[in-house]
Amino acid sequence: MSATALTLVMAADAAEAAQPAPPGQPVKATVPVNPDEIVITGTRRSDRTVTTSASPIDVISSAEIKNQPTANLLDTVKNIVPSFYVPQNTISDASSFVRSPSLRGLPGDEVLVQINGKRFNRSALVQVYTGGDTALSFGSQSPDISAIPSIAIKNLQVLRDGATAQYGSDAIGGVMNFGLRNDRGGIEAQARYGQFFDHGHTKLDSGKSRQLSAATSVGFGATGFIDVAGEWYKDDGTSTGKTRPIAVIFAQDNPGLANQLPNFPLPVQIWGNSPTHGWKGVVNAGVDMSSNSQLYATLLGAYNKADESFNFRSPISAPATDPRTQDVNGVGHNLSANGAFRFPFFLTPCPAGNATCPAGGFVNDSNTFLFTELYPAGFTPRFIGVTKERWGVVGWRGHDDSGLTWDVSATRARNSLRLSMNHSLSPTFGPATQTSFQFGTLSQKETNANLDMTYPVNLGLASPVTLAWGAEYRNERYGSTAGDLQSYGAGPFAAPQPLFDETSPGVFSPTPNTAGTCPAFDPTAGPNCVIPGRAPGASGYGGTSPTYAGAWHDWSWGIYGDVEADVTNALSMGVAGRYENYQSFGGSFVYKVNALYKISPAISARGTIGTGFHAPSPGQSHDAILTTNFVAGEQVQTGTYPVDSPISRAFGSTTLGPEKSHNYGAGLILKPAGTVTITADGYIIKVKDRIGVSRTFSVTPAALAAHPELAAVGLGGDVNFFTNGFDTSTKGLDVVGTWRHNMFDGTLTATLAYNYNKSKVTKFDPGVISNAQRVDIAHLAPNHRATLSGNFVRGPWMLNARENYYGWWKDLQDYPTVQDPVTKEFLDGQKFGSKFTTDLDLSYTFMEHFTATVGAVNIFNTHPDKIAQSAFNPIYKLTGSTADGQVYPRLGGPFGLNGGLWYVRLRVKY
Repeated sequence: MSATALTLVMAADAAEAAQPAPPGQPVKATVPVNPDEIVITGTRRSDRTVTTSASPIDVISSAEIKNQPTANLLDTVKNIVPSFYVPQNTISDASSFVRSPSLRGLPGDEVLVQINGKRFNRSALVQVYTGGDTALSFGSQSPDISAIPSIAIKNLQVLRDGATAQYGSDAIGGVMNFGLRNDRGGIEAQARYGQFFDHGHTKLDSGKSRQLSAATSVGFGATGFIDVAGEWYKDDGTSTGKTRPIAVIFAQDNPGLANQLPNFPLPVQIWGNSPTHGWKGVVNAGVDMSSNSQLYATLLGAYNKADESFNFRSPISAPATDPRTQDVNGVGHNLSANGAFRFPFFLTPCPAGNATCPAGGFVNDSNTFLFTELYPAGFTPRFIGVTKERWGVVGWRGHDDSGLTWDVSATRARNSLRLSMNHSLSPTFGPATQTSFQFGTLSQKETNANLDMTYPVNLGLASPVTLAWGAEYRNERYGSTAGDLQSYGAGPFAAPQPLFDETSPGVFSPTPNTAGTCPAFDPTAGPNCVIPGRAPGASGYGGTSPTYAGAWHDWSWGIYGDVEADVTNALSMGVAGRYENYQSFGGSFVYKVNALYKISPAISARGTIGTGFHAPSPGQSHDAILTTNFVAGEQVQTGTYPVDSPISRAFGSTTLGPEKSHNYGAGLILKPAGTVTITADGYIIKVKDRIGVSRTFSVTPAALAAHPELAAVGLGGDVNFFTNGFDTSTKGLDVVGTWRHNMFDGTLTATLAYNYNKSKVTKFDPGVISNAQRVDIAHLAPNHRATLSGNFVRGPWMLNARENYYGWWKDLQDYPTVQDPVTKEFLDGQKFGSKFTTDLDLSYTFMEHFTATVGAVNIFNTHPDKIAQSAFNPIYKLTGSTADGQVYPRLGGPFGLNGGLWYVRLRVKY
């Protein structure tokens, strides 16, 4: 639900209206905006409002959106809408570049996103990173709303109700419709600068945030318009952790090399925001074709580049007997060197045709190579993600004298994510390794064609019956290109290196596997010394191989019908049905029935029942990617393979089918006084056959022998795949109370918003869905979230204050605390406590067109609880952090781990 509901529309619009009068004239008192804001989402009628809608809907104004001190629209919406959750995502592989949100506890691809009522395309990234960062949207492929510039938005309408019967696949959890500006004149520009309270002084940790945005519009004809809006931003990184204990030990033991540690003198790996910059632009236009029809077009483009810290690769080890490896309980831990540094590469092959030194063997001499020659103090890869968004729609809409309306449109879109890395290496290529890699480009292309029509019929009811019908064609294509050979392939050192000593000229004997003679001594191995083969691919991430590169598509068509009317002056009802047919799995029919009954002028009741579905995307069926995940603090290489690949089939995958849902909602609308509005809406959402990523399966010697391509994951690494593996039930309650009052020669608007949301896995296959996944679905996002906000406008002054409450939450995947001694499955995770944060800003308008604002988010610099000491996540005395330098939970929890942010903003509007 939205903290603004209908009143932040009023508060923000009132503030925008609070421009001082021209010199010499008195300032006009601000009049509260009509609370019955017209809505177009969730209904085909043109006379529905927030408080007369049979489905709960919130309208967030452009002013409220633009006033948020964030360049990323994900964070903007998170600050405003209590049931909208998105983690911070630090060191989360590609999921740091495209963060997938959750609405009402459901994943991002179970929420339909629209721009001007037209479907917005999915991101190219399928969320396969394993951890709390993605737990609520694990396996989803959702739109990336961060590509939309805030200044271009007229309003955001959030339908808190299932709407698949009205809009098609994905609208299980609701609809977010971003309406763009359609002004016919004027210009607006604003500049913002801010910085986190806790900050350093470099690009990696200064916490600085910069944003420039502008919009202008021109009107022509009776209703024609063209609006152009753009935004540029640049955010430096933040650092909230400590350096790794092994890095401190390295610096103490090798003081001459300490300044060669990555990021010196900062932590060797950085937990926080990644340095990011980019731009976004929108053109929205309409041209009159006649007195009752208009040709319209919208174009959107965006570019974002982020530079993410990866995990430090240490060149040294430290044994548990070293007191510097002790945790806060005095227990020592083994800190291991990265595998790339463990053994030397022997470069002299056995002489050709020598019977005592066979082919494939190597001479145990001084002609060797160590990666310390390349990285004397270890290395921390930098992961680079470049996202591009292109979205466009053209259409023709109009009406005739009989009341018939039509809207014919076509949409084309493409989202891409290009992945690369520097400051890394490819171990199997030894001294010939690259240090920079291109991993390939992921892409998502979509084509939509829509016909929407309505017609009013008078049947003697309290209102005409609005008949709506239409059709839709959709085609989506997911693709991936191959990366550099060294990013995924096996070089000459993928094979083991048997060593031979030259005992006399031209005569060799196997080097014995003893502690004094074998660099890779292994008491459990055979009598001869063998250097183990290295894992193929770049260190940190695997590029796409030609085997899994390609393009896959799916297409569908659908038809729908919708009937809405006021049956009596007190009772309004609506019925909708939709049938869609997909090339991949066939057809599905869904329906929706809703009603609103006015018990009295001050009390209305509303309810909804309906079904929905979410079709598996080509990306979910064909995604192939290699990631570095963390389980209980331990680094694990994980390969996600297409469901129809031999590897996935061997571990039990099956063809994906659609998710199916049932939605139930009931609520009250109370207007006890002219300036007070209260809405309370409960909901139940049951989803069957949810699409997600399975639990991980360990790569055994038998699996490696049967599928040699698993060498990229490595023995003991993990494999997973997409599956319809579980059912969920989500129950919740949204309450919004609004009060408006004129006081102290000004206007006060206050809103109290509360959301309770609880999801539960009701059915699952324990062979593919882990307990950690089930617990995180229920508790990763707080079950309770509340916001008390106030807006006071007096003359040229405006004051905004917001108090946010976040209930407790858990992250079992990253921070387990209890393990089953037999199955070794983690049973429970750390509970992070509830918190309050406070936001405050003050604005002053001068010279009629200029507004200056100073403010702070999280003004008391609140952080989530620190990670607690446990056997699975020891906290080291040396650094006060985990082994990888974490102090606060990596995902940031519901409000992030960076703490407070101050900012100033100057706005100009003519």
